[in-house]
Amino acid sequence: RVVTPTPLGKDEPLGIMSRDEALAKAKEMGGLDLILVNNNSDPPVCKIVDYSKYRYQLEKKAKEVKKNSKGTEIKEVKMSYKIDVHDYSVRKKSASKFLKQGNRVKCTVMFRGREVQHDNLGFDLLNRLASELDEYCMTESKPKREGRNLSLILTPRPEVMKAVNENRRNQEKDKKKKRDDALKEKKGPKEEFSGSVAIDVDALKHADDEDDVDVESSLDDLLGGSTDDK
Repeated sequence: RVVTPTPLGKDEPLGIMSRDEALAKAKEMGGLDLILVNNNSDPPVCKIVDYSKYRYQLEKKAKEVKKNSKGTEIKEVKMSYKIDVHDYSVRKKSASKFLKQGNRVKCTVMFRGREVQHDNLGFDLLNRLASELDEYCMTESKPKREGRNLSLILTPRPEVMKAVNENRRNQEKDKKKKRDDALKEKKGPKEEFSGSVAIDVDALKHADDEDDVDVESSLDDLLGGSTDDK
C-alpha cells in the first residue's frame, strides 16, 4: 500500500502497488524516494516522499518530544498486576492528571514472590494503560523489567505540552499585569501630590502678579499719576 503526503500534512493513498510500480511512481513524481514505514501491516505500507525532508521532520519531532520532556517532573503510578477495576480507574485518572499538567509518568506494576511468573499480565496491563491514555501521551519505550517490577514511562504529547506552556504564559501575563496595577496604585498618591504642588505654584505666581499691580498703583498714587502720563 503506497501513500504520499499532501501539502496539508495528511497522507494521500495511492493504492496497492508492486515494488517496481511504486518505484516508477516515485520517479514519476519528481524523483522522490520510496520509504517503508510499516512492515507489519498487511500489505506493508510505503510512503513516497523526499527522504531528506522526511528525516528532517522525524528529527524535529524527536527534538520536540525531548524538549518537552526536559525539565518536567516524573510522577509515578504504582499498581499490582491483579488490580481491581476501581483501583485501576483511580490510577488511570491520576496518570491522566499528571500528563495534562505536562509531567512524565512512570507506570509501575509490582510483583511479590512467585507473582513474577505472571509478568505477561503486567505487560498487558501497562500496554492497556498506555493505549487508553494515547490521547494525551506517547510511550518513550516498551515496558521493561526493573528487578521484580515492570515499568513504562509515558510522555505528554506535543499538543498537550503546547497547551500547558500557553496556559503558563497566560498565568505569567496575569501576574505581571497585577504587579503593574499594584505599582500604579502606589504611584498614584505621589502623582496627586505633584499636581497639588503645581497648582500651588500657579497660585503663588498669580498672587505675585497681583502684588506687583498693587505696588505699581501705590507708586502712582504717591507720584500723583502713572509714569506714562508724564
